[in-house]
Amino acid sequence: MITDYREILKQIDSVNPVAYGQSRNYFDGAVTRLSPYLSRGVLSTRMILEQVLSNGFTWNESLSLIKELCWRDYFQRVWQVRNVDMDLKNSQEATQTAIPEIILNADTGIDAIDQSIRELYETGYIHNHARLYLASLICNVAGVQWLSGARWMFYYLLDGDWASNACSWQWVAGTFSNKKYFANQENINRYSGKIQNGTFLDVSYDVLQQMTIPDKFIVSKKFEGRTTLPEAQKLNVKSDLPVCIYNYYNLDPLWHAQEQVNRILLLEPEVFLKYPVSQRSLDFMFSLSKNIPDMQIYIGSFDALSVELLPHLPVYFK
Repeated sequence: MITDYREILKQIDSVNPVAYGQSRNYFDGAVTRLSPYLSRGVLSTRMILEQVLSNGFTWNESLSLIKELCWRDYFQRVWQVRNVDMDLKNSQEATQTAIPEIILNADTGIDAIDQSIRELYETGYIHNHARLYLASLICNVAGVQWLSGARWMFYYLLDGDWASNACSWQWVAGTFSNKKYFANQENINRYSGKIQNGTFLDVSYDVLQQMTIPDKFIVSKKFEGRTTLPEAQKLNVKSDLPVCIYNYYNLDPLWHAQEQVNRILLLEPEVFLKYPVSQRSLDFMFSLSKNIPDMQIYIGSFDALSVELLPHLPVYFK
């Protein structure tokens, strides 16, 4: 993934919202690949919208893209006022928290899904439609609690945004929507470009929704993701300057960019214990943080940082 800020901005310029709207559901569609930068706060939804419109595309031409940007903002607002780790609207009947090993091993027998899992492991990326397919398979076919699947996928995602991730999984599981989402082999073939027949998903939707858990999903394992944070560094803070505190969701190079401030990337162990991310995701964050000059890293809680610094200095944070 590109991490240089100037190159990231060029990617916004290359977005064609018309092509996006026509093909975004297809695995080889004209997706933007901007979600990792949105999730890390390098870009904002408003910035993308304004740049697309300034490139000459009309509001109507950009409507599909705008809707997706709105969903991202909406999920953030939901997370501000609700505990998205809990069923938001309806209760999920599933009680199984372990994930089938054939999913963890990318060995479901559904070529498009197995390929997508391998891509997730190898690159931290997975197409949005493939995320729906995987979530449906885990929650609604294998009978696994959505939270377990959401934590597993979030761990590997470079664009891991817990609000979007959790709410999307809940939408699939029917806990944040009026019905569960199902996808059969015909649907998967259509959007993945695969031609595969005779699988356990090669059935009608009526049959799929009444299907008992296939035997191949019985052997399962609890996923345990862990994040290894770097060793704490001694801060070198200038006592006559305010402090800007960045975090995993805010690496905006333009934030107070023209001001003389202390810049601290706060990594709270308790946050990563609750929502662990992979080493690839952590390294991606560190690479993006290099777009911000003189960034220092603080390992510890916000409260601990407050005791150490904040009583004496003006502080900015998101």
